[in-house]
Amino acid sequence: MKKTSLFILFTLLTYIVNAQETPSKTTKIEKKKVEIACGECMFKMDGKGCDLAIRIDGKPYFVDGRKIDDFGDAHADDGFCNAIRKATVTGEIVNGRFKAKSIQLVETKKTEKPKS
Repeated sequence: MKKTSLFILFTLLTYIVNAQETPSKTTKIEKKKVEIACGECMFKMDGKGCDLAIRIDGKPYFVDGRKIDDFGDAHADDGFCNAIRKATVTGEIVNGRFKAKSIQLVETKKTEKPKS
């Protein structure tokens, strides 16, 4: 009898806890121009290493679906750990993380130094 009562109590508590969880919030992003860089190095996000992140309207999000070195050496002079770059992204924000469908870097024009 005691085991049955505990089982019923445990099942009831599990049901109540699961019923109170909030559904995940999803925001679709379609061809939006954003800033892209290392979340820890450039956006000062908490993390355990160098991870790709984007910043939309001043708010940073870690990226799922692409890695920081997919775009070249993150520690090069123009790499994501040393520079904030621009990109056009499509995907969705789910539970505070950006789930990438596509990321296209926006190449900036390099200005030539005047010849002396």
